[in-house]
Amino acid sequence: MSVAVDPTPTTTQLLRSAGAGDPGAWKEIVRRYEPAVAAMVVTYRLQEADARDATQRTWLRLLESHQQIREPEALGGWLKTTARRECLRILAEQRRIDPLPEGTECPDTTVDVERSVLDTDQARHLRGLLTTLPARSFALINSLFQDNPPGYAQLSASTGIPVGSIGPTRARALRKLRRLVEEGSGCAV
Repeated sequence: MSVAVDPTPTTTQLLRSAGAGDPGAWKEIVRRYEPAVAAMVVTYRLQEADARDATQRTWLRLLESHQQIREPEALGGWLKTTARRECLRILAEQRRIDPLPEGTECPDTTVDVERSVLDTDQARHLRGLLTTLPARSFALINSLFQDNPPGYAQLSASTGIPVGSIGPTRARALRKLRRLVEEGSGCAV
């Protein structure tokens, strides 16, 4: 009669193996505890880059101090506490920045700065591609995407495109622009 052995290693075994340099043990620890770390970080509503930093710092703290963990089976609690401390450290670092002079508007903390930079870069790239379109198509697309686009009658007068042709001309110009984007960067508009 054979006894069934549970092939799932305990956290203690995983930490011991990880400390001995087993990359599979580290991978399993991350797989088991990443949801708990992510859940803790999310509660602090940090910007995306700061949330990634808090998560990476948490895993770095584990890497640095895994041998000093007294109760390996309580690793989930240790990681959540560490993630909380890292989030608080990031928030404290943000508060330590010198205050803005009186009358200066505070930046909107709900805006993801990385996303804004990427959007600006993509818009700059698209504007460059727009200049490669034929002059009438460029003028049409440029006018239609202004803050206060002109009406079709005014567009027709300024571009020389008949009112009934503005929609189809715009569609062709946008298709050409999409092709240029796809050819140049491998992504779609």
